Amino acid sequence: MTAKECIRERRSIRQFKEDKIDHALLSEIIETASYAPSWKNTQITRYIAIEGELKDKIAAEGTSSFPNNGKIIENAPMLIAVTVIKNRCGYERDGSFTTPRKDTWQMFDAGIASQTFCLAAFEKGIGSVILGIFDQDKIESLLQIPEDRELVALIPIGYAVEAPAAPKRKPVDDLLSFIS
Repeated sequence: MTAKECIRERRSIRQFKEDKIDHALLSEIIETASYAPSWKNTQITRYIAIEGELKDKIAAEGTSSFPNNGKIIENAPMLIAVTVIKNRCGYERDGSFTTPRKDTWQMFDAGIASQTFCLAAFEKGIGSVILGIFDQDKIESLLQIPEDRELVALIPIGYAVEAPAAPKRKPVDDLLSFIS
């Protein structure tokens, strides 16, 4: 599979088969995702794989702000919590901010890492969807996230029930402009 094929064919999957995800396969996916670029190579993204009762508890108690996400999590055999180590992206060694964007670079790095994870999973036949609406404080508490980390996304993963068609894309003329 080429990079172009992987990017064009990967879809957000919300319905999964019951088949479990092999832990060795997940380790391969994470190893590939570890090559995602990051601010000054800080590599702040950390993943937590959640299965069983805790996954179901997160689905039931950690998605009141958007209950449909709870249904997606409940349906998936595994949930990946994407966390970042705080206070590393956007900083100089002396603790000052490098740019006016301050520490918001951590979300940029988490986004790149999450997409890289999803593409690596897709290449291995695993479907995924990146969720951003959830009860952050509740889930951080359930997962006992350390103070130096922040939960930024949830990614339910599993083998897709079906392969949805690609939604319509905007034409390049709407997306690209040139300036001389």
